[in-house]
Amino acid sequence: LSTYALAQEESGTIEAGIIEAGMIDESGTYQINAGDVLSLAVWNEPSLSSEQFSVRPDGFVSIPVIGEIRASKKTIAELQTSIAKGLSRYLKDQPTVVVSVLANNGNVVYVLGKVGRPGAFPINGPMDVTQALAFAGGLNSFAAENKIKVLRRDNNGQQRSIRFKYGHIKNGVELQTNILLKSGDVVLVP
Repeated sequence: LSTYALAQEESGTIEAGIIEAGMIDESGTYQINAGDVLSLAVWNEPSLSSEQFSVRPDGFVSIPVIGEIRASKKTIAELQTSIAKGLSRYLKDQPTVVVSVLANNGNVVYVLGKVGRPGAFPINGPMDVTQALAFAGGLNSFAAENKIKVLRRDNNGQQRSIRFKYGHIKNGVELQTNILLKSGDVVLVP
């Protein structure tokens, strides 16, 4: 799921761009994040199955027999394929692997500043900036509604700032700037 908007760079600040939702890739498939709780079932191999395990902050999981595997930023199908490939080195037949998401604890956005209830909010589906502000109790009377910024890290760890003008959105203009948030985004309300 993507929101398309005009991309403009001004002194390192991106006004708006093609922004993907935090937990959904371009094809609309869930991406695993650090903090998610998963289960693993390996058909006919109960000793290799696990009822519950967490994705560590470094994005890896520990799988019986094969060890460490990167899980974050992979889809369920990609993780299942990686695990099956790793296990196939030790099993006679290609294993059937099923990974399930038990809790998507790794999908959180943060809203800070002049809002009713600053804090961390779970993303349980696509969430845009105005929805995150609503979760945070809305802007207080001292908020600079047209100076809101969304801080986002790219895959290389570089942080960028995306401007968000709430006043325009509430007036029904520049609606394309109401971007979908990604897991880990920070909405700053000065």
